[in-house]
Amino acid sequence: MAVIDFRPSVRRRISATAWYVVAIALALWIGLSANWEMVRTQFANVQIAKELWPDIVVIAMWNTIWYTVVSFVVGTVLATLLALMKMSSGPPKWFATGFIELFRGLPVILTLFTFGYVVPIAFDGLKIPGGATGAGLVGLTIVTAAYSAEVIRAGIAAVPQGQREAAASLGMPNGVTNLWIVLPQAFRIVLPPMTNEFVTLLKDTSLLYVLGTTIASRELASFSRSWLNYYGNATPLVLTALCYLIITIPLTWFAAHLEKKYAVKK
Repeated sequence: MAVIDFRPSVRRRISATAWYVVAIALALWIGLSANWEMVRTQFANVQIAKELWPDIVVIAMWNTIWYTVVSFVVGTVLATLLALMKMSSGPPKWFATGFIELFRGLPVILTLFTFGYVVPIAFDGLKIPGGATGAGLVGLTIVTAAYSAEVIRAGIAAVPQGQREAAASLGMPNGVTNLWIVLPQAFRIVLPPMTNEFVTLLKDTSLLYVLGTTIASRELASFSRSWLNYYGNATPLVLTALCYLIITIPLTWFAAHLEKKYAVKK
C-alpha cells in the first residue's frame, strides 16, 4: 500500500497549488460571467476620463497630497510634544492623556465636523483661518497627533535606558538628551508604523467633503463625487481609486521594506 507523504514542505506545496487552482477558477468565472460592455460603459468610459484629465491630477490628487503632508508634519510635531508630556507627571500627563483618549475615541468625521461647525457656533462666530480648508486641516492634524502620540511614545520607551544614562554621565540636561539622543533613535524605530499612519491619513482626507469644498480645493473623493453626480457614471470613482492606489501602494511597500530592514538589524 502506498504511503502518503505528509511532511510540512509537501503540505505547503499542496496548499499553494490548491489556492492557485481556486484563484484561476475564480478569475475564469468572473471573466466569463461579467458583462464587459456594461463594465466598459459604466466604469471605464474613455470619453469621460479624457474630460476629467488633467484636473483629477493637478487639482484633486495634488490637494489630497498637500492636505496629507501638512496635517502629517504639523500633527507629528504636536504628537511628539504629547508623547513627552504623557511620559512626564502631573498636569502635563493628565492633559496629554485626556487629549489622546478623546480624539482617538472620536470618529474622524466627528472631529472634522466639530472644528468646521461646532467651534464657530460655540465661540460666537470664531472662524478658523482658511475657512473649510483650514478647519479640515486642523481636524486632520488633531487626529494625526492623537494617534501618532502613542506610536512615538512607544518608540521613546523602546530606546535603551543606557543611552539616557550615558548622556547624564556626560552632564547633558534632560531636555538636550531627549532632543539629540532619544528622539532621533525613537523616530528611527517608529518610522514604519508612522508611514502606515501617513497612508491612513491620506485616506481620511476623503472625509473633508463634510465641510464643503470649492472647485479649487477639492480632494480626490470630493472631486469624484461631484463628477459622479454630473455624469451619472462611475468612471470618476474608478479613476479616483487608481489615484489613491498610485500613492498608497508605493508607501505600503516602503513601510514593509522599513519593517524588514529594522527587523534584520534588530
